[in-house]
Amino acid sequence: MNDTPPIESVSIDANANANADAHPAGVFGSLYEKHKTIHIRSVKGWWTTWRWVLVCATQLLFYGLPWVEWHERQAVLLHLVERKFYFFGLILWPQDVFYLTVLLIISAYSLFLFTAVGGRLFCGYACPQTVYTEIFVWIEKLIEGDRPARVKLDRVAMNGRKFALKLAKHTLWALLALWTGFTLVGYFTPVQELLAEAKTFRFGGWEIFWILFYGGFTYLMAGFMREQVCKYMCPYARFQSAMFDSDTLIMTYDAERGEPRGLRRKEADNSALGDCVDCSICVQVCPTGIDIRKGLQYECIGCGACIDACDTVMDKLKLPRGLVCYTSENALAGKYGRSDLLSHIVRPRIIAYACILALIITAAGWSLVTRVPLRADVVRDRGILSRPVEGNKIENLYILNVMNMSETPRSFEVSVTGLEGIALATESRVNAKAAENREALVKVRVPAGSASTGAHQIFFDVVATDDPRIAVHEKTTFMMP
Repeated sequence: MNDTPPIESVSIDANANANADAHPAGVFGSLYEKHKTIHIRSVKGWWTTWRWVLVCATQLLFYGLPWVEWHERQAVLLHLVERKFYFFGLILWPQDVFYLTVLLIISAYSLFLFTAVGGRLFCGYACPQTVYTEIFVWIEKLIEGDRPARVKLDRVAMNGRKFALKLAKHTLWALLALWTGFTLVGYFTPVQELLAEAKTFRFGGWEIFWILFYGGFTYLMAGFMREQVCKYMCPYARFQSAMFDSDTLIMTYDAERGEPRGLRRKEADNSALGDCVDCSICVQVCPTGIDIRKGLQYECIGCGACIDACDTVMDKLKLPRGLVCYTSENALAGKYGRSDLLSHIVRPRIIAYACILALIITAAGWSLVTRVPLRADVVRDRGILSRPVEGNKIENLYILNVMNMSETPRSFEVSVTGLEGIALATESRVNAKAAENREALVKVRVPAGSASTGAHQIFFDVVATDDPRIAVHEKTTFMMP
């Protein structure tokens, strides 16, 4: 038997030649769907309230944190010039890049775990794209009005009123975007210095570049791209299904209760109709313009606007809420109660993920708590391997870098061991200011003939004079001629 599927018949348009003449390139249509502007309808409800709470909280944190001071310096500062990262009382150096790696692992793993439990709530409530789109849309509504007014304004030809409204909107968008770029750069350059530069318009080259670059992207993404970023650019939407299962909480439509859809009439028999009146308000309030009634879609960002909209309609019709609800596929199919729903959320997969995440966080926290705020690097001077000096001794030169990683000025005592008669020929005390990297030239001598020719392992011990627990033990080599 031939398994080759049959070739479907193709009908030929009688006007094909005429169309070919009208389109000499042979192109009859676009390969891509034409973009349709989504005018989001205003909605009120529990989910909308919490979304704005998260918007305000994240933006107060983002815009306010650079202005918080700690010990007469910026509390959170990723100072690229000094190559130091300040997080309140914690100071990280380039050698501490391990903690940045751990932080990224914890962030990613937390996002995956949170998605497996609650779906894409991060996208709907804390993602910068969603947050700034909400703010930009709020400005748009403030100036141009709600959805009907904006739709009407876009349909009319350009006139004085429309130009004035558009100019006001884009001016506010641009100012907010520039302030956002300024704030971001304020995490890498002390914000007070940046503010002084702004008053005289004397920004550094990289500073003005990143202010304009990040501000421009904020203006473009939140003002124009909006849902297209979530649909076509964000990789998270593409691989989210790998973290979902039938017990993951999602925004979903109860088709069993809502179908068949239809407009309810007072005088008619509505018993054959479901609770959905096909008002499409759930579509009008959706930031990505999808229809939640078509089931789970990768464009859904889990904002819950459709739930607030549907609950409002159900209240007006005096029908129970929950036609569009936040639940899992299994819970919807099995009509779980709250206790059953919670029991399925805390499932073996989630427990395993949570335990692994807790273990990583605990290990990283313990590493930070027990971290010694001192680092020392010893580099032997390769220009002079060894040299004889007075007193029948052999001398090697070393460059000692002492990094005081605390915010307290400290003195450190330096000693050397490893060979018979080995001793320092320079000052053994190194003083370092708070968060200072102090470099010192150290001469080490041993009696001639006390060791064989070649390289010998020795050790430098650097100990804080005020706290013996703050100490490091570094090895290097001593060359005998």
